[in-house]
Amino acid sequence: RPIYVDLDVGQGQLSIPGTIGAMAIERPADVEEGFSQVCPLIYHYGYKEPGSNVMLYNLLVTKLAQTVAERMEANRQNAVSGVIINTCGWVKGQGYQMIIHAAKAFEVDLIIVLDQERLYNELVRDLPETVKVVFQPKSGGVVERSRQARVESRDQKIREYFYGSAAQFYPHSFEVRFSDVKIFKIGAPALPDSLMPLGMKAEDQLTKLVTVQPSQQLLHHLISISMAESGE
Repeated sequence: RPIYVDLDVGQGQLSIPGTIGAMAIERPADVEEGFSQVCPLIYHYGYKEPGSNVMLYNLLVTKLAQTVAERMEANRQNAVSGVIINTCGWVKGQGYQMIIHAAKAFEVDLIIVLDQERLYNELVRDLPETVKVVFQPKSGGVVERSRQARVESRDQKIREYFYGSAAQFYPHSFEVRFSDVKIFKIGAPALPDSLMPLGMKAEDQLTKLVTVQPSQQLLHHLISISMAESGE
């Protein structure tokens, strides 16, 4: 029972765009329905691109790696089966550093690079010798998806989340008073050093919890429900 980890916030397979997650695989993925969605562990990131808040993304990757490690310690079947990780397609600049961060966080021992010879050489150079890096050419006839195709894929994933792959679900709406809920986002606009509170760093703004006031700007946004008992 290997654990599948999906770090692709834009084109992930475990949940809606803007999330990362992990789940124990009990059977091969169905051609139409994908993986069984029984008890996946999902962390809300809130953006469709990892570069929108690199610090928050790396923090979530570290937390997910810790949780997966704890699961493997508690379950021998998972431990002997290993972990399979899917990363984002951003492989240059900060994107490359995020791949390195994920490799270290999960303590990987094998990386397969698909049709990116430069990335392969950089990983061989920068990772310890204990990590085996394998180059895999892409199959003939395979082409890169267009931006429009990726957008449509994200939209389809959101629809499947609520309605199912074959429209077998019947979601319904209900009203919640804004006075009964508190809405937050993670990350505040950057401030000049001269305006920073004493002892605060610019990086702290990227993980700051910010209250969101109900407005028209919330239209067409997905909001996760937090299990936290307080906003502190």
